[in-house]
Amino acid sequence: MVLILSRTYFPKGTNGKLECNGKLICNTIELPWKDNKLKVSCIPEGEYFIQKRYSKKFGWHLEVMQVSNRSLILFHPANYALRELQGCIAPVTKLSGSGIGHMSREAFIRLKNLVYPILNQNQNVLLIIQS
Repeated sequence: MVLILSRTYFPKGTNGKLECNGKLICNTIELPWKDNKLKVSCIPEGEYFIQKRYSKKFGWHLEVMQVSNRSLILFHPANYALRELQGCIAPVTKLSGSGIGHMSREAFIRLKNLVYPILNQNQNVLLIIQS
């Protein structure tokens, strides 16, 4: 499976559209681009594999693997990038501003329902991030 995240950059946040086979899964919000600096920047554009991960804070979620100079880059629910993200990607149903969205939990469930069956079959999920 290949997911395409197409980004638009703004000074106060990054907005995106996450698609699979040309169909929109959800929108996304992230921190603004600040040279891949820890906890204040979105991650670089490129290709990454995704895997399932569990934590007490987020339960079952998704981790973006092998990000240069970064670790624990996750897909998890959030509606306001500057307050709730530290480099992660938040699926949202609707965008309402730069790095701001609504109904993130619903969008995250849609993403998990699409990706988890593929990962459960030990198949790869590739995320391509582009602008």
